[in-house]
Amino acid sequence: MSNRVFNGVLCGLLAGAMWGMVFIVPAYLTAFTPLEMACGRYIAYGLIAASLLGGRLPPLLRRLDRSDIIAMVKHALAGNIVYYMLLALGVQLAGVSATSLIIGVLPITVTLMGRKDHGAVPLRQLAWPLLLVAAGIACINLDVFSHDAGSGATLPIKLAGVACAVGALLCWTWYSVDNARYLQRNPHFSSGEWSALYGVSSGLIALAIAAVALAVFHGDVTGAGAVASGRDWTLFWIINAVLALGASVIGNHLWNIASRSVPLTLSGQLILFETLFALGYGFIFHQQWPRVLEVAAMLLLVAGVMWSVRVHALDNAPSVHPGD
Repeated sequence: MSNRVFNGVLCGLLAGAMWGMVFIVPAYLTAFTPLEMACGRYIAYGLIAASLLGGRLPPLLRRLDRSDIIAMVKHALAGNIVYYMLLALGVQLAGVSATSLIIGVLPITVTLMGRKDHGAVPLRQLAWPLLLVAAGIACINLDVFSHDAGSGATLPIKLAGVACAVGALLCWTWYSVDNARYLQRNPHFSSGEWSALYGVSSGLIALAIAAVALAVFHGDVTGAGAVASGRDWTLFWIINAVLALGASVIGNHLWNIASRSVPLTLSGQLILFETLFALGYGFIFHQQWPRVLEVAAMLLLVAGVMWSVRVHALDNAPSVHPGD
């Protein structure tokens, strides 16, 4: 395996560790709505991204062309704001395990969408790794539906949560593929520059949505009912600032590096690390050990990812150039 591919795999793993945090925050900030959490996170993301750019922001903005702006707006909505709203609602209605299970299908959906891209390994060579991934997801599925999560949620509520999680899956599948293709076609921005601009655009869109929502639902946010609910806005902003820095700024930057370093079919497998870390964080948050099926699922998912990495390494070995 070339150094470039190895570094891409490592960056994908670290991005997954950062992104896994997003599944725990909605379970912790249950007093806040998904819209509030999405706006809070991405307003903080935009502020951090703009501050990191500093004086470099105006020149970068002048380099943007029409296609860049359109891509950033589409990616900010699909990959950030709408995705996180649906994910947060899925976690609150269906639970961390069920939502992370559905998002865990991303390696398969992204691989299928990227099967015709340059550098992609033929699906027949990925059949066994993907089968292991599918078996791991089946194990999680069996565990979720054979154990009562104790949330007391009715079947319609759980189904609504599942529908939200599926919507989040569709959003992120499209974003992941389109973002990777756009970065590969347009190298005029570095990974860090694109991630920062992406953060600024997400923050501006989130700020506009928050302003409209505040005007419409002013009483629910600042009225007597909101005060009586005991919502801790200081804690809200601290958690969202940490999430914005870790999952959005650092995580997205790592993912952009990975997207430029590995074929799209392999980047689809690397997304699986997000699910593994989300499950791990969930066990810590709920202070419980994983059950047998959950352990089996994690082992199968890791084996499938590692096998896929090996397949890509062998397939790309003849084309490796010295110094890569």
